[in-house]
Amino acid sequence: MLSDKTKNVSEETTSSQSPNKDQQSDEKSAYVLVTPVRNEKLFVGRTIQSVLNQTILPREWIIVSDGSTDNTDSIIETAIQAYPWIRLIKLPQREHPSFAAVVENTTLGIDQLSIDNYDFIGLLDSDLEFQTDYFELLLEEFDEDPKLGLAGGVAIDIGLPKNQIPRNKQDVPGALQFFRRTCFESLGGLIAIPEGGWDCLSCTVARMNGYKTKLVTNLIVDHLKPRNTTQGSKLRRIWQMGVRDYALGYHPLFEFVKCLGKYRSNPPLLAAFVWWLGYCHATIQSRERIVPKEIVEFARSEQLLRLRRTLKFS
Repeated sequence: MLSDKTKNVSEETTSSQSPNKDQQSDEKSAYVLVTPVRNEKLFVGRTIQSVLNQTILPREWIIVSDGSTDNTDSIIETAIQAYPWIRLIKLPQREHPSFAAVVENTTLGIDQLSIDNYDFIGLLDSDLEFQTDYFELLLEEFDEDPKLGLAGGVAIDIGLPKNQIPRNKQDVPGALQFFRRTCFESLGGLIAIPEGGWDCLSCTVARMNGYKTKLVTNLIVDHLKPRNTTQGSKLRRIWQMGVRDYALGYHPLFEFVKCLGKYRSNPPLLAAFVWWLGYCHATIQSRERIVPKEIVEFARSEQLLRLRRTLKFS
């Protein structure tokens, strides 16, 4: 059953008129969006409304539904009636959701884009809410720096303090990555990692290809639900993050210092310990990595440089 707030969003979408052409992105700011979704009836309406409220609208928005069994598809279809530049791709129900599925569905959505006259592409999760000039301000970041290839705001879970900005100002979460088209195409496609972390990898490869990546800290985005809930309990999800870091090839010293820095995370001390255990367990198992060696080496060189800078200014 839909919450009252989600119902209201759906009703607003139904009653809205098609966007004024003046709102559509011009040649300098033309962008498209791709969103993977699965059973997000409580939140997808709010994400849709956030996009519809933008001061600069996308040229096209592809939403790929991964076998949703709730009311998600009907909410999207309601929006499509008023906004034909939104398109829905329905996939059969997947027996076991996975991190790789996000990449596979996102890639499918990109391949199904019907237009080619765009300069930017945004990957957007279906459980976000953001300010009306979010994309306009992002586009200004790219206009100011021709070398910027990937940017995005800070996604903060509902209920958490909005002044706790990540120390890493280069990596942009996959929930809201926004690429210059040339940068995205230089990646050669997204890499579907079973353990997760494709978004970290995209940031690394973008920098490896000579582009800048930037977390835009003055753009705060509401993340409407806890992350990685399909992985089980909170401690299980934390363990998985350590496994993910191993799969990405993170340097052991960097990972150890990273875990030390999480001693205040909830639950205090235990979260940092479980994260480190997940990394160590994967290391002992010698789990096979699918990340190319040259990317691992580049990422580790960046991590060691960050450590040296941290120690220098501490």
